[in-house]
Amino acid sequence: MAVGERSAQRLRPVAGVRLGTVAVGIRKPDRPDLVLFELAEGTHCSALLTRNRFRAAPVLVTEQHLAASGQVRYWLVNTGCANAGTGAQGVRAALSCARRVAEQGHCAVSEVLVFSTGVIGEPLPVDRIVEAVPQAFAELAGDAWEAAACGIMTTDTRPKGTSRVLNIAGQPVTLTGIAKGAGMIRPDMATMLAFLATDAVLEPDWAAQALRAAVDASFHRITVDGDTSTNDACVLAATGRSGVRVDAAEDGGRCFVAALTEVCQSLARAIVCDGEGATRLVSVDVIEAADAAEAARVAFTIAESPLVKTAVFAGDPNWGRILAAVGRAGVADMDVDRVRIYLDDLCVAENAARSQHYQESQAVARMSAEEVRIRVALGRGDAATRVWTCDLSYDYIKINAEYRS
Repeated sequence: MAVGERSAQRLRPVAGVRLGTVAVGIRKPDRPDLVLFELAEGTHCSALLTRNRFRAAPVLVTEQHLAASGQVRYWLVNTGCANAGTGAQGVRAALSCARRVAEQGHCAVSEVLVFSTGVIGEPLPVDRIVEAVPQAFAELAGDAWEAAACGIMTTDTRPKGTSRVLNIAGQPVTLTGIAKGAGMIRPDMATMLAFLATDAVLEPDWAAQALRAAVDASFHRITVDGDTSTNDACVLAATGRSGVRVDAAEDGGRCFVAALTEVCQSLARAIVCDGEGATRLVSVDVIEAADAAEAARVAFTIAESPLVKTAVFAGDPNWGRILAAVGRAGVADMDVDRVRIYLDDLCVAENAARSQHYQESQAVARMSAEEVRIRVALGRGDAATRVWTCDLSYDYIKINAEYRS
């Protein structure tokens, strides 16, 4: 189950990137579950990795390799097994996979980044992955983004990807990204797994800043169930193969950041729309907050409230649940008489009571839409933020209760 129509957008090749996807049988036979990205020599990578204290072995290895190497040549991604909660054995397993890729690709082990997603606490089937690496190399192709988007899925019901072609100083630059994620989604750096690539020439420090800004406005603004994964990662590769240099201080830099943010937001919304058991997309806007942190705190309290999310699933405009969430969001000096709560454009609560403009039939129509819009004005300042979430349905419980079945 998912919200909206499956996107049929063509994912554009990025010069300097080739992808190979194969079926290893990590959890299910004949399902694509191993993806290899080959990056041209000279590619620079920026990454954001989970801040969960139980970080998975591939996260630890990837962090070490990013710190040790000025270049990255390969990304290896497996699904079906998170290789998290596996201790020193898990690190050795991740390194074994990276070592096999390095041997096949004739590069240093530190030039290989590894990523995993799936069940926590299970040993990585290293032998099967290592044996499949040559096949993944044989499948490498520049136009294989769609297959890769399918190959990184776990409980996702559909692949997630998007592309943009920018005009920088009269020259084209391509930006393509894919992501996976449907459950255990509450970003604390990026969230889930997201792989982005561009053929632009980017200054490394600025690329890292641009990625963080884009993530802050996208993956940092979604939640499905309030759970931050042990394996979250978002990585951007800049191959430079277009020859178009992006200057951070000029219009090209602003254009690139805007496009990168747009791509990340598209992928982030796609994750929420495909949230486990989701039937509705929910936008939570908090305005008139004292500062950005306060706005985010209130927005996430609403977005992660099981009572709000189940009301949305039922199409029930039970605005009292929203009001209660706002009241427990930790704004100690809030003047409740100044708070206004809206469903889309309909004011449902003001002056600490039901709005005189409230009409049940109009509220039901807004809460029953495929995209529900909740807006809260705190009456405290000029700060604002938007968070995307989804409803909480019977299927979410079923999917996660049977996750290891």
